[in-house]
Amino acid sequence: MNSLSMYGSQQQPQMSKVGYQHDGKSAETRHLKPGELSTGTTIMAISFKGGVVLGADSRVSTGTYVANRASDKVAQLHERIWCCRSGSAADTQALTDYVRHYLSQLAVENGRLPTVKVAAHLMRKLCYENKDTLMAGVIVGGWDPVDGGSVYNIPLGGSCIKMPFALGGSGSTYIYGLVDSTYQEEMTEEDATALVTKSISHAMARDGSSGGIIRTVVVTESGNERNYIAGDRLPYGPAGW
Repeated sequence: MNSLSMYGSQQQPQMSKVGYQHDGKSAETRHLKPGELSTGTTIMAISFKGGVVLGADSRVSTGTYVANRASDKVAQLHERIWCCRSGSAADTQALTDYVRHYLSQLAVENGRLPTVKVAAHLMRKLCYENKDTLMAGVIVGGWDPVDGGSVYNIPLGGSCIKMPFALGGSGSTYIYGLVDSTYQEEMTEEDATALVTKSISHAMARDGSSGGIIRTVVVTESGNERNYIAGDRLPYGPAGW
């Protein structure tokens, strides 16, 4: 048998005559189960010398629909302790209500301010023991007399990790490289705040589930300073903006 007869009889693959048809699903929604809605956000916290900066976007999405464009995802748990919420809005609001209640009771019983570590582990306990029914990723940060400024990351599943900075939400995947290359230990308050706002604005430009305005809170021994950046004054916008 010669080479012509050996390969000439094989059929060559044929191109399909049917053109590509888009299924109407994005990369964020293609993996969802029937009836399940995608939720997305961008949350972030950085510890600096003397305190913590927490920030978040303000978009609440249910699939491709923006349910709330100016929500507040930065919630206060105690005088100097705050958290950023991602995942299910209902789940994280219930969690913050529980932790706020427990911390207020603890402060009255002990006669002193609770630590950020205690708040983070209360949140971790609730998330872990109810992980089969909750969809909640939380960043807890603040200032206390024991540890100063500290940040704890509590992702889906209920683990609890103390970190110099923490990112969360669907938009965080776009900015890990930016934060890794820019973050420095013992940052000043101004530099930390600038990094939070710059990073979240970059995530909002790329992530369809993040948007609106940027809300920030700076927590130090002297108090809390809340601020926001309007959508038309962001430090970075999408191409052609």
